[in-house]
Amino acid sequence: MRMSSALYLFIALLAMPATATAGDESLKQQFEKVAAAYADSFNKQNGAGIAALYAPGGMVVNATGSHTDVAQTYEGIFKAGFNHNEITVDEALPLGADTAIATGEYHITGKNQNGEPLDVVGRWTGAYVNQGGNWKIRMVSAFPKAPPAK
Repeated sequence: MRMSSALYLFIALLAMPATATAGDESLKQQFEKVAAAYADSFNKQNGAGIAALYAPGGMVVNATGSHTDVAQTYEGIFKAGFNHNEITVDEALPLGADTAIATGEYHITGKNQNGEPLDVVGRWTGAYVNQGGNWKIRMVSAFPKAPPAK
């Protein structure tokens, strides 16, 4: 009896990673849709559209600190001259039934007030909550990639 219980446990453990991977891929696809809406609003310079993707009390964390007024934060980014964003989602991991995290890269470009090009590639992490069947951003941290070592 013990041997068959151990065998069933072993088979169940082998099956778990495949199940988690399939679920993570579905979750990743959902976050890719959120990222596409984020980039679309960014490219239209629509800070309010970006803010609508956030849960109440959501925040952006970047090199200047934590910001809870998401729309105002992005208006400042647009005023600096950034006007195009490309976002990729590398991985998505569930934390519970209604919470998850994701990571990826961003690439923002534009021109400053002097017409000089702006070009930043960075990494982001996001914490998400599911509200009424829709994934909302609770927090995004975004930082430029470090320059290559000399």
